[in-house]
Amino acid sequence: MTSEVIVVGAGLAGLSAAERLASRGVGVLVLEAAEEPGGRVRTDEVDGFRLDRGFQVLAPAYPEVRNRVDVHALEPQRFTRGIRHVRSDGRVVRLADPRTDPAGIGELVRSGLSVGDGMVLGLFTARDALLPGRRLTAAPERSTRVDLARRGLSTRTVEELFRPFLAGIFLEDELTTSSRFFHHVWRCFARAAPVLPRTGMVALPRQLASRLPPASIRYEHPVAEVDPGKVRLRDGAAVSGRAVVVATDASTAGELLPGLRSPAWNAVTTFYHRARHSPVRGGTITTDARRAVLNTTVLSDVAPSYAPDGSSLISTSILGAVPDPHGVEPEIREHLARLFGSGTREWEWLATYPIPRALPAMPAPHPFRRRVRLRDGLYVCGDHRDTSSIQGALVSGRRAAEAVLADLNRGAHP
Repeated sequence: MTSEVIVVGAGLAGLSAAERLASRGVGVLVLEAAEEPGGRVRTDEVDGFRLDRGFQVLAPAYPEVRNRVDVHALEPQRFTRGIRHVRSDGRVVRLADPRTDPAGIGELVRSGLSVGDGMVLGLFTARDALLPGRRLTAAPERSTRVDLARRGLSTRTVEELFRPFLAGIFLEDELTTSSRFFHHVWRCFARAAPVLPRTGMVALPRQLASRLPPASIRYEHPVAEVDPGKVRLRDGAAVSGRAVVVATDASTAGELLPGLRSPAWNAVTTFYHRARHSPVRGGTITTDARRAVLNTTVLSDVAPSYAPDGSSLISTSILGAVPDPHGVEPEIREHLARLFGSGTREWEWLATYPIPRALPAMPAPHPFRRRVRLRDGLYVCGDHRDTSSIQGALVSGRRAAEAVLADLNRGAHP
């Protein structure tokens, strides 16, 4: 079996690389171990509910999403701007960007945010929203915690507001993540509210896969070994081509490419519950100052298509991959009753997704552009080569494809 370029993995990075190559007339064969595309971006359908494998959102302001994805075709369902935050004393405040929601100023004051902290927050939010991304990448790098302190935010504001919110994005609650990545994310959230595709997050990789020539993706074809221009499948079959792009997650890439640095992983566990009625109206993310949960959201208030008529779907995430969800679920449900201020005993527990490999860790310093060309005929991409995000996966795939195209044009081959 022969193809010009072989892409190992049909996650976002692999599909991004394959689409770029195919658009330039290069013959591509994508080998995927699973039964459908997406990698970590997957959606299960259970009794009329759409359950993303872990709480995920699409940020339409990501530059690569704007350039490469037909967001309109995904029928995006928008979250409410801002968050619903439950303080450590139990009080509930709504935190919104006062630039787009003047009522948010009063809520910020009631949240306990000082005038000084409010000015600092407003200044760097406006700055991040207006500056080109390359300026943010070139800024001094430190941990997010140190960066927020150096900008003048009080320890109380960081602990009470930023740490609970950002823990749900970074999947680590010490705020050791690179400050450059924080400002890129903050910039995108300031520019546009996150969304959910109407049919679930899997709609994103399905859209990318639909752009490839028919039969260019082979599912349930796990790869055992790669070399420049050659791939061996677990069933012993061999596939050859002029180039191979390894587009798996970081750990699998490290197994296929000995010597490749594999970052540590941040882990998460997401619980899904069904309720007859929404415990809090509005598609708003709820954060918890006590950090017993990272966040919780009534997804069916954001995207009604996520639940059948007469039901509400609640997603709740906690830090780490829980080995025994049955031992934790009653505590989670009890805590959710406090966060929502309503009973949860009648809720139905639908599913739990412990995800030990959710996001590659990005402690400072973090290089935003790790090399994708290993040698002639062998390349690698994935969010572990850029940033731990949909943006990073798509960008790394494009960079790998461009490296392959450059080598093919100059006649390089294994």
